[in-house]
Amino acid sequence: MSQIQIPRGTQDILPGEIELWQYIEAKAKDICRRYNYHEIRTPIFEHTDLFQRGVGDTTDIVQKEMYTFEDRGKRSITLRPEGTAAVVRSFVEKKLYGNTNQPTKLFYTGPMFRYERPQSGRMRQFVQFGVEALGSDDPAIDAEVLALVMSIYYELGLKDIKLVINSLGDKQSREAHRQALINHFKPSIQEFCEDCQGRLEKNPLRILDCKKDREHPLMATAPSILDYLNEESKAYFEKVKGFLDQIGIRYEVDPTLVRGLDYYNHTAFEVMAEGEGFGAITTLCGGGRYNGLVEEIGGPATPGIGFAFSIERLIMALKAKKLELPFEQKVDCYLVSLGEQAKDKTVELLYQLRAAGVSADKDYLDKKMKAQFKAADRLKASYTAILGDDELANNRINVKNMETGEQVEITLDSFIDHMKQQIEGGHA
Repeated sequence: MSQIQIPRGTQDILPGEIELWQYIEAKAKDICRRYNYHEIRTPIFEHTDLFQRGVGDTTDIVQKEMYTFEDRGKRSITLRPEGTAAVVRSFVEKKLYGNTNQPTKLFYTGPMFRYERPQSGRMRQFVQFGVEALGSDDPAIDAEVLALVMSIYYELGLKDIKLVINSLGDKQSREAHRQALINHFKPSIQEFCEDCQGRLEKNPLRILDCKKDREHPLMATAPSILDYLNEESKAYFEKVKGFLDQIGIRYEVDPTLVRGLDYYNHTAFEVMAEGEGFGAITTLCGGGRYNGLVEEIGGPATPGIGFAFSIERLIMALKAKKLELPFEQKVDCYLVSLGEQAKDKTVELLYQLRAAGVSADKDYLDKKMKAQFKAADRLKASYTAILGDDELANNRINVKNMETGEQVEITLDSFIDHMKQQIEGGHA
């Protein structure tokens, strides 16, 4: 029979690599805890209509990249291509807007699915970490969300990054800019790709995001949103920038940075990788304010802001910079046995160690004593505990500190407490 292989655009994350993922996720979750954001978990699949409305039917994601199928009840179901729409759907459906504590501050992590050509930094199944703050239109919460994401990158050791921000203005400003874009592109729209031609009237802002036509001369001369901001929108943007200055977060303003959906407004941002070694994929994170999304999904008018980043891209950036994260893969204690009765006794001791909070392991392949010590070394065991039939008969066990080489013989009855104290003392 032929060997079954992993589907294209997916990956296995094996022991030895998964610890890096766990460290990153734990760091991001701890920072969210400090900022008072709480975890939410939504289904991996949703009704297709959610993403058509929540992501936008003029986007590449909806038009070309979604994994959509009909279930047995003839319902159109889609594997989630991103996290925001599902979080907002849950916010509306579970009436989280009615909670006393507002704004509602949430974070999520999990697999997302997009059918696109797999390449470095782009997978068909990828893991996204994201944050959403719903219920406040205070510019200070924009600054908080930006500070949160930058803290994640900084605390993981990534310094060669920059925060790029822009304002998309309010509805009135966007409408004026939209009309200016239509007037700008319309005379030469036949020179653009089919997608851009379809976007001209529906969503001309999306033309600025086109990868095929990015070198077209009209792109460089396109009207800037910053020239169409009304006084209120300008004041909002100045406030956000002022807060970033106040807390010491560096940023660049890029008038060409857009978010192409109708409900995005005011703050839009990306975190970009700078310096050598990152390759072609330089955008690490994207986000923005979306004050119309909750209504689009059937809820009351509620402002929101959020971001999402791919953990795969974050790991690529860490590896490109050769950053070593401070985590170790090791066990606290490895049980070495000599003799049949001692070997059987280690099953009980192993269970008791683990129940006491000590990470522990033993040999299951009937190896000789020397090979058991080698296994303990490979697992970077902090301690080895050596039990032979003679020691067992005398209710004794030898414990060796693998770092210092110091070895003590103690009673078997005190072994579990002794190990617990040693490990707790070492972790303190």
